[in-house]
Amino acid sequence: MNMKLVCALLATCIAVALILGWIFRTGREKPPFCESQHQDLCLKDGGQDGHSLVFADLSPEEMVQVKRYLWNNLGVPLEEPPLAKPSDNCLYSIVLHLPPKAEVLEFLDHQGRKPTRQALAVVFFGNQEDPNITEYVVGPLPEPTYHQDITVQKYGGKLPYYRRFFFSVDLDKVNVFFVDYNGTNLLGLPALPPGFKSGDRKVWMRLFQNVAGFYLHPVGLEVQVDVSSLNVSEWEVVNVFYNGQYFRDMEELEREFNKGRVRVSKVKKTPHNGGYSSLKPRVPHKLLGPLQYEPRGPRYCIRDNQVTFMSWSFAFGMEANRGPRIFDVRFQGERIVYELSVQDASAIYGSNSPATMVTRLMDLGLGFGKSAVTLTRGVDCPYVATYLDGHYLLDSAQPITHKNSLCIFEQNAEIPARRHYEDHVISEFYGALADSVLVFRSISVMGNYDYVWDFVFHQNGAVGVRVYATGYIQTSFFFGNAADFGNRVEDLTLGAIHTHSIHYKVDLDIG
Repeated sequence: MNMKLVCALLATCIAVALILGWIFRTGREKPPFCESQHQDLCLKDGGQDGHSLVFADLSPEEMVQVKRYLWNNLGVPLEEPPLAKPSDNCLYSIVLHLPPKAEVLEFLDHQGRKPTRQALAVVFFGNQEDPNITEYVVGPLPEPTYHQDITVQKYGGKLPYYRRFFFSVDLDKVNVFFVDYNGTNLLGLPALPPGFKSGDRKVWMRLFQNVAGFYLHPVGLEVQVDVSSLNVSEWEVVNVFYNGQYFRDMEELEREFNKGRVRVSKVKKTPHNGGYSSLKPRVPHKLLGPLQYEPRGPRYCIRDNQVTFMSWSFAFGMEANRGPRIFDVRFQGERIVYELSVQDASAIYGSNSPATMVTRLMDLGLGFGKSAVTLTRGVDCPYVATYLDGHYLLDSAQPITHKNSLCIFEQNAEIPARRHYEDHVISEFYGALADSVLVFRSISVMGNYDYVWDFVFHQNGAVGVRVYATGYIQTSFFFGNAADFGNRVEDLTLGAIHTHSIHYKVDLDIG
C-alpha cells in the first residue's frame, strides 16, 4: 500500500479517536478554546445574579438541619421511616416551601426584600390519641428557629391518618404474608389505591415470578390484605383470588385444591434472566450509531440553579414528590412563565382480575423526584450533556443523593426552522435557518413505568413539555374473557387495557 495513503489513514484514525475520546469523557470538561466563550455566556444578562436561588431545592445540609430541629422541638418521640410502625410518629418528608408569588415578584422585579427561605415538612403522627398527618413550615434556613402547623389553613381541617402514603417498609410487611425472601420464586406487587372509599386500607397484592422483568410473568394468584390496623400483628388476609375463582383465605384455597375444585393453569418456570422479558439485546449492535457533537462547546450556561441559553433564562428544581419544575422563564429578558411543573400522572386500568380492575394509580404517591434515577450517558441523554445531582429526604432516614439524575443539553431539532429554495427565471436563491432546542430532562421510574420528562426551549420563543412512557407494561393473568380487557402478550399473560393522564401546572405571565 502507498506509504502516503497509510499515513493519511493513520492520521484520520487518530483524529477520530481523539474526538470520540472527548465525547465519551465522563466529566463535562470544556476544551481550552471554548473556556472564554463559556464564561461570556455566564456573564450575559439572562437574569439577576443569584436571584434564581429563591427557587433552589433544599441542600442535603439544609434537610439535616430541618430534621434535627424537628426531632428536638416537636415534643414527641420520632422514629426513622425504615424502622417505623404504623403506630409510631414519623417524619415522612422535607422539601422546599415555595414563598408566596407576590413576595417573589417583589424581590425579582422591584428590589424588594428577599423572601425567607423555609422548608415544608410532613409528619405522620401515629402514636397519638387522634392519629393524623400534619404539615409544618420550618424556618428560617439554614438554621431553623420556628415551625408552624399549616394543615388546617391548607386543607380546611386536620388530615386523617388513613390518608398517609405507604412507607416502603409497610409494603415489605405485607409481602411477608406469602413471600419468603430467602430464595423465593415469587414477588408481590401492590394494586393501588387500597380500596374504593375514604378510610379503606385493603391492598390487593399480585403475585409474579421473581425474575427479570417480572411484570410480564403473573402466576394467577392475588391476595387482599387488610392493613387498616395500626398494629401490624392484626393485619390479615381477607380475600384470595386464583385463576377466576375467589376464596376467603389461603386455607380455603388449599382445601378446595385438595378436593380438585380449583381450576389450575400450569405456569412454565421462567429462567432468572426473564426469558422474553429480558432487556438484554437479542442481537448485539455491530456498528456505532450517530453521536451528538458540539464543535465549539456548549452554547448554554448553568450557574447555581439558573440556565441561560440564547434568548432564554430559567431557574430549575426537582421536588421529591412532584419531580422536575422550572421557574421565572424569560425570553429576551421578559418573563413569560412564572412556573411550569409536573403535578401528577395517573393510570387507570381495566381487567377481569380484582387487583388490576381496581388499579387507579396516582404516581405522585411514589414521588417523581424520589424516583428520578441516575441517567446513563449516551442513552438517557447525550454524552455531551451536562449532568446534575438530585437530593431528597422522603421515606428515608437521611438525605439521599441520586448522582447525575438531571441533564441539560442542546439538541439539533433535525428540521430547519425555516427554509426556501427559489428557482425562477429571474431569481434563484436559497435561504434557511438551522433549528436547535435546549432540553432539561429527568427520568422517574414508577414501578414498571419509566417517565422521561422533557422541558424544551425553542429559539422562536416557544417553550414546551414532552413526556415519554417506557419500561414494562402492567399485566395480569390470562383467563376467561381476558381478551375483552387488553391483548394477549404470552400464553398466560394479559397486557391490560389502561389510560394515562399527565398533569402539569402552568402559571403564565404574559405582558
